[in-house]
Amino acid sequence: MLLALLGVWYRDVLGAATTAVLPYAEALARFPAYLQQLDMESNGKRVDLAGEPVAWDTGPVVWGEHGTNGHHAFFQLLHQGTELVPCDFIGFLRPLHGPVGHHDLLMANCFAQTEALAFGKTADEVAARACRQSGRAPHLPRQQALHHHPRVNPDPGGARPAARPVRAQGVRAGRAVGVNSFDQWGVELGKALAQRIAPELTAGGEPALGHDSSTNALIRRYRAAR
Repeated sequence: MLLALLGVWYRDVLGAATTAVLPYAEALARFPAYLQQLDMESNGKRVDLAGEPVAWDTGPVVWGEHGTNGHHAFFQLLHQGTELVPCDFIGFLRPLHGPVGHHDLLMANCFAQTEALAFGKTADEVAARACRQSGRAPHLPRQQALHHHPRVNPDPGGARPAARPVRAQGVRAGRAVGVNSFDQWGVELGKALAQRIAPELTAGGEPALGHDSSTNALIRRYRAAR
């Protein structure tokens, strides 16, 4: 419930449109993608249970990368960019395999990034460094949380998505009417259209296309290239 309330606070009060999931374990390289399905498919809705437009933002964009791969890809934006991005760090006390020393260094980076995001630098510290790249603005603290598990295995691997407050956020943390976290007709519409388009791509003669002009043109171009 605490995670659910934090998620509502980040999205609806602070206006955070995305959430970064950052597992420090190569075995969880695809974990952010799994949580995309869990979170975004469940609560990416714009009407409530009564079919009325919701009066609040729902479903942040969930994304992320494992280990230190993101440090020189998007972490600079997390630290000093204009967007507020809540971060969920996931660390482990013991490595799944490989030298322990490598795991120590990996977790040192994990702890260091959470500390840097949590506390940043003061304006005086930035000025004292006199680094042109840092500018003169303070490195403001950012929203982040660290989830620490004993070891990579099915228990914490399953506990994390189970702990994600998807259902609780779906009912909007106590509001009388929420969204249906388990309906997905938007995705189903795409699947139904794919079933209609697939035979049109391979039909022997010129099929009668009844889509919009853009989709019709794409189908004809594909057929011409086969």
